[in-house]
Amino acid sequence: MFRLQSSKVLAVDMTGDAVKAKNGSMVAYDGQMSFKKLSGGGEGLRGMVTRRITGEQMTVMEVKGHGTCWFADRASEINLVGLRGDKLYVESSNFLAAEAGLRTGTEFTGLRGASQGNGLFTTTVEGHGQAAIMSDGPAVVLRVSAQYPLTVDPGAYVAHQGNLRQSFQSGVTFRTVLGEGGGEAFQIRFEGDGLVYVQPSERNTIAGEV
Repeated sequence: MFRLQSSKVLAVDMTGDAVKAKNGSMVAYDGQMSFKKLSGGGEGLRGMVTRRITGEQMTVMEVKGHGTCWFADRASEINLVGLRGDKLYVESSNFLAAEAGLRTGTEFTGLRGASQGNGLFTTTVEGHGQAAIMSDGPAVVLRVSAQYPLTVDPGAYVAHQGNLRQSFQSGVTFRTVLGEGGGEAFQIRFEGDGLVYVQPSERNTIAGEV
């Protein structure tokens, strides 16, 4: 269903089925399509409550029909992730699309959200199917194992999946040491077994001021 037309354009072929995508990310379509605005906080009562608590502003649309839709957002690189019953955690600003059979939701992220200034939540995608996430530049997929925990700059973090535990630790980056400012006041440490997606460009954060 999902295929990359290029590294920055996602093509989704539909035969009466549907896809969830970031609101406003569709750039073209052929065939017959219908569109419905959904909320980004997840389905059901829990999603509604979570959105109210977090003040989440992200919206998702459902596209359904026969034909092909093309999606893109600000020329970001697009990465396809296959899920086999597991859960993907992705920064809401990095979410692009998911097959309709995948469940979407919202989970609190605590200090990491505060350090980024992106809200205290992370979008979750769970089930069997494909999801598309975005990154500023080609994403790098890093393996975390028991022998090799991983520490990530919050501005470069995109998503993670697998049996991973997150913790938050204070620290400085080389930029802070060199006196250039903007260093992250927090770092994210991952332990366990799984994958972490990072981008080769830091989003703007307020971490240094928190």
